[in-house]
Amino acid sequence: MTSPEDLEAVELIYQALLKRWPESQIERSLDRIAALCDALGSPQLSYPTIHIGGTNGKTTTSRMVDSLMRELGYRTGRFTSPHLESFLERISINGLPIPAEGMIATYNDIALYLDLIDSRQPHPVSFFEAMTALAFVAFAEFPVDIGVIEVGMGGEWDATNVVQSQVSVITPIGLDHQEYLGNTLEEIALTKSGIIKPESHVVLAAQPPEVATVLMARVVERAAIPYREGIEFSVAKRDLAVGGQLISVNGIFGLYEDIFIPLYGAHQSTNAAVAIAAVEAFAGVKLDDEVVRKAFANVDSPGRLEVLYRDPTVIVDAAHNPHGAHALATTLAKEFDFESIFGVVAILGDKDVLGVLQELEPVIDRLVVTQNSSARALPVDRLYELAVGIFGVDRVYKENDLRSAITYAMEQCTLINQVSEGISAVVITGSVVTAGESRSIVRKIAGSEE
Repeated sequence: MTSPEDLEAVELIYQALLKRWPESQIERSLDRIAALCDALGSPQLSYPTIHIGGTNGKTTTSRMVDSLMRELGYRTGRFTSPHLESFLERISINGLPIPAEGMIATYNDIALYLDLIDSRQPHPVSFFEAMTALAFVAFAEFPVDIGVIEVGMGGEWDATNVVQSQVSVITPIGLDHQEYLGNTLEEIALTKSGIIKPESHVVLAAQPPEVATVLMARVVERAAIPYREGIEFSVAKRDLAVGGQLISVNGIFGLYEDIFIPLYGAHQSTNAAVAIAAVEAFAGVKLDDEVVRKAFANVDSPGRLEVLYRDPTVIVDAAHNPHGAHALATTLAKEFDFESIFGVVAILGDKDVLGVLQELEPVIDRLVVTQNSSARALPVDRLYELAVGIFGVDRVYKENDLRSAITYAMEQCTLINQVSEGISAVVITGSVVTAGESRSIVRKIAGSEE
């Protein structure tokens, strides 16, 4: 059990990291992270890596690849971002968040090097760069057999791009972070394609034609080996199942049938096919069918269409851009049979708020707008104005904080369910921050009712 002293030390580490350049900003340079990794002895080169970029689905695909590799007998290190509730989640060793004592030891190992690089660079090491270095060192010290590394933002200039990956993965690309990555899909794709390494294996999810053109040009330039969804691999079949879905996948080296995934949404079947292809590309052979089935049966993806509560049904999803909101809305419409849905939305001000609301409007009957604790949160009054313009004044309510919004929506759903033969549900979305805080809030609400 983690001691109170260790928990306090971890919190101090987190607060120290938060004082650094925020991860919501990037600079078009790898100088700091490259210098830091060099000073640390290049830990990221001490194990092979699968590097996963794209706009949506990166974290879930990373978790699927991790589960497959562990089922194959590999010791794994997984680095993902952002976190839902604890920053320890970002660094996972053999499927579990790094323990507090592991984070303390790793931070103590690199603290002096952080200070050294700070003193030698025009700007200090950023929060994300420090987290990336912590992951690289933790994986080297464990040691892991393979690192599953998720890109933070973009690709070419992302701190994770100092790895020399054997396999690069690019999930579906959409518009997001335009202020840093570009205003068109082509510009964003060009930046994200920067993770493709010379003569490596590249697994590409299905993309819009203009994106596919950019990605394949980079593949040719790097003399890499491509595996494209719909050509070298694909989802062969998909059926809804209790608690998730049952799929078959045409992999690079063979067919995988009757794979149960305890996750909802057609986009998760795509993530699964991409994950299988990535591991096949790494292994160079067809995977054992039973290994694949066991790996996916154990997959979870917290904060992604996650059912948090049953009476009333409360679902949380971290959708924070129109592409993600579209996947959420499609899944709600096609895979759930709710009579009505209360939406709770808190979103960050630098996102495409109108785009998200427009995607959600067809499936949400009543909307409660609020804000999360992030300093970047869109103020609730402004979100209310935007929501009224899309949903109409009669369908929109506002609450000043997330807990009040969730409580109100759950109470209203409970009342409706008591007088209706159908089932109403609460769906909470808009941000990873919103998803993380909601998980904690709903747990506390559930605990108070037991």
